[in-house]
Amino acid sequence: MAERESQFVDHVVSINRVTKVVKGGKNFSFSALVVVGDGNGRVGFGSGKAREVPQAIRKATEAARRAMVPVRRVGTTIPHEVIGRFGAGRVLLRPAAPGTGVIAGGTVRAIAEAAGIQDILTKCLGTTNPHNVVRAAFAALEQLTTREEASQLRGGAGETEIVDDNERTSGPLPEVEV
Repeated sequence: MAERESQFVDHVVSINRVTKVVKGGKNFSFSALVVVGDGNGRVGFGSGKAREVPQAIRKATEAARRAMVPVRRVGTTIPHEVIGRFGAGRVLLRPAAPGTGVIAGGTVRAIAEAAGIQDILTKCLGTTNPHNVVRAAFAALEQLTTREEASQLRGGAGETEIVDDNERTSGPLPEVEV
């Protein structure tokens, strides 16, 4: 069991102190938002709430491990550009050239690193509330499809033949009257 737990990468995205006002005074508790991934294309998020921070993080981590989803990747980046939406939050994910690194804010950076994405450009549009940004980023990751999956959905037989520009223009030019 210790080997399985060590293979996961977990990032605490946010910790929030929550106050409940009751007849006798105020009850304080903490909520935690955690992202967990295996660094190889699977990532999940979870939130937990408890009287103390370590218990809240533990609950959130367990919830994130139960809710892991696969992420489609092409090499070290994502297959195509996508925008994920949740509430007022929108997250733009754009593939990047090898060696670019993770260009992202703290919330989306945690998700990309946990999923094993090494080259990506991101931008949070709208709200920067961590809960909405995480859900918007996961909505974007669920929209990703690879080239093979897209061709199967369209009913294609596979890769289409790409004609090189040099092949088209080979030979003498036709005569044109002016």
